[in-house]
Amino acid sequence: MKFDRQLKEIGIELTELKKGQFQQYYDLLIEWNKVMNLTGITEYEEVNEKHFLDSLALVKAFDPEKATRLIDVGTGAGFPGIPLKIVFPELEVVLLDSLNKRVKFLQEVISTLGLTKIEVIHGRAEDYAKNVDYREKFDLCVSRAVANLSTLSEYCLPYVRVNGFFISYKSGEIEEELKESEYAIQTLGGELEDVVKFQLPETEIHRSFVKIRKKRNTAKKYPRKAGLPSKEPIKRG
Repeated sequence: MKFDRQLKEIGIELTELKKGQFQQYYDLLIEWNKVMNLTGITEYEEVNEKHFLDSLALVKAFDPEKATRLIDVGTGAGFPGIPLKIVFPELEVVLLDSLNKRVKFLQEVISTLGLTKIEVIHGRAEDYAKNVDYREKFDLCVSRAVANLSTLSEYCLPYVRVNGFFISYKSGEIEEELKESEYAIQTLGGELEDVVKFQLPETEIHRSFVKIRKKRNTAKKYPRKAGLPSKEPIKRG
């Protein structure tokens, strides 16, 4: 199978159980997508490549086995959090999304696939980041959400413990965005450690993983109240 080949190229081999879980995940995605907008991508091979393989390509930038707790901010239909959980079942995963309908879908996926040590929370990133149970409690925060890096860093870095990582999934030219987000990243206690550029095997899809290490605690005033991080990204002076 093409999906198996592509995964092998990034160093992942699936057991029969995990193959079955991906199939169940695909079936649920298509079924629920008929009544709510989860994804515009529904063709089997495309879902494998643009959602499953893309989520798992994180292994090119970070070894998930080195993390204990992961949070996926703005997870949507569960990407990248659920594919990572299927392949690395020891990871403790939190999926955060602001839309209750999507949360119900994710709970159904978790139940059907028999996943454990995984939690779905319904709310805004700005609010949960103030909660002591979640603030600076994660080794790794990931996000495939579409937002500029300054805004995403304000959503995500407050969840990361010192010496943990925030990794943003980006595509296209990002040099300008990196430059513009430098000040925000530093202000939030982070430091840009690496940008890993990568092409998904047997596709024309190019990815950039922006790897930010948390160097010190994030000031209590961040993230600012709901809406501000996207309306007014942190800028110098």
